[in-house]
Amino acid sequence: MRKTSIVIGVAIAAFAAGSAAAETRGVTPTEVVFGMHTDLSGVAATYGVSSSNGVKMRFDEVNEAGGINGRKLKVIIEDQGYQVPKAVQACNKLINRDKVFAFVAPLGTPMNNACFKEQFSVGVPNLFPLSAARSMYEPYERLKFYGAASYVDQVRAGIDYFVKTKGKKAVCVMYQDTDFGKEVLEGAVEQTKKLGIKIVETSAHKPTDQDFTAPITKLRSAGCDLIVMGTIVRDSIVPYTTARKAGWTDVDFLGSAAVYDLVVGAAQGMEGFYGMGLTEMPYVDSKVASVKKFVEDYKKKFNVDPNIGAVYGYVAADLTVQGLKNAGKDLTLDSFIKGMEAIKHYHDIFNGPEVNFGPNIRQGANSSFLAEVKDGRWQRVTDPLGF
Repeated sequence: MRKTSIVIGVAIAAFAAGSAAAETRGVTPTEVVFGMHTDLSGVAATYGVSSSNGVKMRFDEVNEAGGINGRKLKVIIEDQGYQVPKAVQACNKLINRDKVFAFVAPLGTPMNNACFKEQFSVGVPNLFPLSAARSMYEPYERLKFYGAASYVDQVRAGIDYFVKTKGKKAVCVMYQDTDFGKEVLEGAVEQTKKLGIKIVETSAHKPTDQDFTAPITKLRSAGCDLIVMGTIVRDSIVPYTTARKAGWTDVDFLGSAAVYDLVVGAAQGMEGFYGMGLTEMPYVDSKVASVKKFVEDYKKKFNVDPNIGAVYGYVAADLTVQGLKNAGKDLTLDSFIKGMEAIKHYHDIFNGPEVNFGPNIRQGANSSFLAEVKDGRWQRVTDPLGF
């Protein structure tokens, strides 16, 4: 009789777990399905392809080890070409057709912003987007989780360093006329105001602009001694090399983590360019053993060297894995949120900042470090800077 009771009890527990999974979108007793809208074909494809590879790599590692509580992890990746209309279409598919549990490492500030309303209305969390805009964690939304310093945090820390350490007084801003660029501008406005100095001049451009002679001439005439860059890759390289070729050498250029990219560091003429970093750069000869192993494993798996996007994707997936482990076998939206909030003192394999979440904490870290291009490589200049 006692044996029968035990069997019945186990069966009831199994049924309850299965029932909970059946009621949670994207979750079955054997699988958790995630979605990722990213750029595989547009101007940010180098980030989109590598970050999606990073997510797949970490999920594959987990699956090869047996999954989490018996469930394998699956990610459905949709190309949005770094265009808002395509991002909305991709989000609609992932939400309504694929019924994903959560989005992991979705790319782009305006693209994420455009998807928030619908995804949150049906209970789809947004996990560690490849955007450092404050809207990724503000205003508070229990389904938002972001793990690093925002563009505003990064720019403020960088300006603070240059003004206090290098004696900079004439700060200017060159930025994309986009949600991203305006975040950088906001950070510069906030920090210069705090320091009691003014922004001398600004220059806005479209992401597709190719000739920066006029804006560089404008900023030079204004007497800038520090130019804060709300730019990404090409629109960082061209203005900087244009200024240096014109003989303007007594000015420093500072970008956010968006410029902290292998392509920018390796481009001809970028010596002395500054950017804010979040993690170690994935160089094949890195002195950090875990980074070196990651580079080797990534290249073996995808037959190409990783860039910083691969690092961000891998970390996003790993943080997601921590949340799933903390949630336990009875995986529901509520248990997952509690599992994410339980992440404390997390350290990635890339020397990134410590990450901590909590019931009211949706930004896991806020420090970044200053890096400089030297001999075609990014090198750290400071320890982590923060507020």
